[in-house]
Amino acid sequence: MSPYPASPQQIIRRCLAVFALAAGAVLQAAPASAESRFFTVLAVEPRGGVTTDREPFPTQPLPGGGGYVTNPPNAQGRWEVSAYIWQPSQIVVNQGDEVTLEFVGINGAEHPTTITAFGQSFTLKRGHAHRVTFVADKAGMFGFVCGTHQPSMTGSLVVLPRP
Repeated sequence: MSPYPASPQQIIRRCLAVFALAAGAVLQAAPASAESRFFTVLAVEPRGGVTTDREPFPTQPLPGGGGYVTNPPNAQGRWEVSAYIWQPSQIVVNQGDEVTLEFVGINGAEHPTTITAFGQSFTLKRGHAHRVTFVADKAGMFGFVCGTHQPSMTGSLVVLPRP
């Protein structure tokens, strides 16, 4: 060890070296074989509202497409905004994993849904569940999309490459 304090550049280099070693250990600890993975994906509509005496109704419209909804003030001056989303909106798996996604319709009458990269297409209805199973045989980022509620109701399936 040097009797002199380390420079900021040396400290950064040492931290990066430790990080690289730790990351290598994490990557090596990844399972060598494919796993079966199960996720529940909810079709939900978070919403919020307020009265015009506290916040004025927005004058700029939200993007079109059915994914965002604003309800103008009612007789009492209360207005609301909501957005249709998938929850979770991002799922991470490893290449080769068997993936089962169970979509559950909570809000919205129906959601025509596609996962194009894995040949899945179905219509999810409120109060129903629809399960799809496929092998994540290619690495990359792939969308799952509701055709009715854009631009907000999109999700990503991230498939990490096998080491």
